[in-house]
Amino acid sequence: MNIEIDVESDTPIFTQLVDQIKQSVASKSLKPGMPLPSIRQLANQLGINPNTVSKAYKLLERDSVIIGKGYRGTFIHDQALEHCETDLNATALTVIAASITQLRELGLTDSEIRNAFTTAMK
Repeated sequence: MNIEIDVESDTPIFTQLVDQIKQSVASKSLKPGMPLPSIRQLANQLGINPNTVSKAYKLLERDSVIIGKGYRGTFIHDQALEHCETDLNATALTVIAASITQLRELGLTDSEIRNAFTTAMK
């Protein structure tokens, strides 16, 4: 698992951690059943507070991305891929809708916006 924390970012560290784990699941780098490092291990690896990792893990568990199995450890949930794909699709729609709104405010027609998106997708 390759996680990079940007301490200069305005995004809280626990959010960066949650987002990167979800992206790793969505890209199938992390597969259902795979073990995750313990809270302490990941905190030491990233040089961050264990409470930050704990907060991220709690959010991921709430979202059914990971599952804690007591002393056996923490694992990627069997349904994680479905949950992460849903989150990514919702994020994509939000970003696209915001872009369309901005382009309309700049005076572009829907046809021009559609052409711009088509060109950008190539």
